[in-house]
Order: sequence, then C-alpha cells, then structure tokens
Amino acid sequence: MIRRRDLLVGGAGALAMSGMGLAPVRAADEVIVGVLYAMSGASAQVGVDARHAIETALDIVNTSHDLDLPLARGMGLPGLGGAKIRLVFADHQADPQKGRAEAERLITQDKVSALLGCYQSAVSATVSATAERYGMPFVCADSSSPSLHRKGLKYFFRPAAHDEMFSAAMFDFLDAMRRKGQKIDSVALFFEDTIYGIDSSTVQRKLATERGYKIVADIKYKTNSPSLTAEVQQLKTANADVLLPTCYTTDAILLTKTMGELGYQPKSMIAQAAGFSEKVTFDTVGDKLQGLISRGSFSLDLAAKRPSIGTVNALYKARANRDLNDNTSRQFMALLVLADALNRAGSTDSQKIRAALAATDIPGAQTIMPWKRVAFGPDGQNPDADPVLLQWVGDKFVTVFPESVAVAPAQWPMKA
Repeated sequence: MIRRRDLLVGGAGALAMSGMGLAPVRAADEVIVGVLYAMSGASAQVGVDARHAIETALDIVNTSHDLDLPLARGMGLPGLGGAKIRLVFADHQADPQKGRAEAERLITQDKVSALLGCYQSAVSATVSATAERYGMPFVCADSSSPSLHRKGLKYFFRPAAHDEMFSAAMFDFLDAMRRKGQKIDSVALFFEDTIYGIDSSTVQRKLATERGYKIVADIKYKTNSPSLTAEVQQLKTANADVLLPTCYTTDAILLTKTMGELGYQPKSMIAQAAGFSEKVTFDTVGDKLQGLISRGSFSLDLAAKRPSIGTVNALYKARANRDLNDNTSRQFMALLVLADALNRAGSTDSQKIRAALAATDIPGAQTIMPWKRVAFGPDGQNPDADPVLLQWVGDKFVTVFPESVAVAPAQWPMKA
C-alpha cells in the first residue's frame, strides 16, 4: 500500500531537516505551497477571487505560455528537474487565530515548502509569526499594513506596496491637484478597527499634518458593524474636501449605502483599495461611487503597452468572470515571485528558498504591474512597487496618476 507520506516525498525516503526540521526535501516531482485565504464568511468572495488569481499563475508556471513572465515559456520548475507546483488551500475565515492554526497545520501536516496569503493584515500578522517560528518562507501577497515588514522577520517577503507607499501616492496626487489650482484644504479619515485600518490611519494622519491638510474628522469604526449611521452623520457634518476611507468589502458597501440614505455626497473620495476595489462593491453601489479614486497596484490600462497584461487578464477572466483588480493582480504576482525563487533555489529546503527570495531581482517589464522591479530589502519589503491611482468612471477604473501611466486626467471634484 502506498502511504500518504510516500506520495508527498515521491519515494525519496527520509525527510531532510532544515530550520526546525519541517521543510522536506523531495524528489523533483512536485513542490507543495500552502495558500491561506478566507473561503467562507463575509470575505469569502475575496478568497474565491484570490484562488482564481493564484491558480492562473499556477497554470502559467506549470504549463507553457508565450508570455514575458517568469517561468512562462516552459513547463514546471527547470531548477527542480521540471517539478510542478501543487497548491494546498486553507480557509482562515478572516480570523487571525484560525490563520495561525491553519498555517501550523500546513507546515506540520501538509509539509508545504512555503506559505502565501492572506489579504487581511491581522491574519498575515499571525501567519507571518508562525512561519517565522518554523523557519518557513511566507510571501505576503496583498496585506498592506506597514507594521508587517517591521518586525525583524527573516522569512517574510512582500512584493507589493504597503500603506505608507500607497498613502504617499494619495497625498502626492492631492499636492499635484493643488498645484493645478484646486482648493483642497481638509481631509476626513474613516477607518476600521483592525491592524489594517489603524496602520492606514496612522500613516494618513502623519502625512496630512506634514503636508498641510486639516483633519476635520478622524473616525474609527468597528469592522463589520451593523450600522454606520452615527459615523456618516459625523462625516457629513465635517464636510471635508476629501474623504479617505479604509474599509473591507462589506463595510465599503454599508458606508456607501448609508451616505446615500443620509444625503451625504463627499466632494471627493480617495480609498485605500480593499473593499473599494472589489467587483461586488461596484455591482452593488457603483452608481453612487462615480468619480471615486482608489489607490492600486495594478493598471489594466497598461495592457496597451505591455501585451502580457491583457493575456493574463483574459486567462483570469475565463476562470473568475471578472477582470483582475488591485487585490487579484497582487495575488497573481505573489505566486510568480515565489515560483521564481523556488526555481532558483533548486530545492525545497526552507533555508535555500529563503535565500533565493532574498536574492530576487525581476524587472518590472516581466511583471503585470507598473513596478520598477521586484527586489527585497533586508526587511523583506519590495521598495520598488510603485502605486497608481484609479478612478471609477462609468463602469470601469481608469488610471489617473501618476502622469507617466495615466490615460486620462482625474475628474475633480467627485461627480454626483
């Protein structure tokens, strides 16, 4: 009888020990990667879309595609004798403690060679700590809290931007609009009460003060709150020139509906993506969000200059029935970055994978993102993940900033 362990190691015999002894070295038939997202509960759609994005990247690595992307023009990982990547998905239910338990299970039972996830920054915080404890590489695909890469972790790697980078782009845009003669004096901060919202507001509070914008409202609310009526009344009274919301999907929808019910139309909104980049939000309340600007990592408009973007978007859309967005583009790239490192490591040994990740250097032109490149600093953060700003116009996002990639000027103020 073939034992499950034999299937995992490909008949290679005993496990080679690395770190805490939990990263196996296998025959080069497959490499197992653990993927953690919420597949149930209020954030389930985010998890479903993430799975489609990551499986799109998996297909590009495991089969052959004529694309100028890492490992596209071949089958599998040549550095491991053509080994294929196999994904094992875990449902963390947007619960940090569930995320920690699932990460531990993936490491100790499924014998993964690396972890990837997790969308909610609070979950990425516990998963990254667990990965560190076991000496397991963790690629943080899409969580944007700045505190995540400042914990002195050796096994943490984030290819995409964090909220200080995103927020700096927002205020660069506001400064540029001021120089063009727009009167923008005040901002309102509106943020949820987990690490994502708190870290985002801390950055925005600092930037607003440094750059001379008056903060007329500074509102923290309970995530997944059943009502935002009192908070929206405060926002309406403050009547800031720019509303800066930091919300996940259900809260973004509730905020927008409540603003409509109370007759509050912000002069302009610049969102910290998340719920304001999700298709379900715009399917539900998109008519009330005309002119909304969101920070982003991804510009579908760039496909005109880089054909691989259009091809990848078509592959993703065939699975998900929607276009790539800020979240799914980062999730797609995270697996490609990890696959590139696995290939260069030529091993499933965690130390070698970590070293390969640390040595990553992928030119921006070989990604689907408007980034200069993917390369990690000593803290595991990619400093060259240049953000963009996107504006919801009609039924799609249009890139409006920076000017080097913009396809249209921003509508200002926000259209009613």
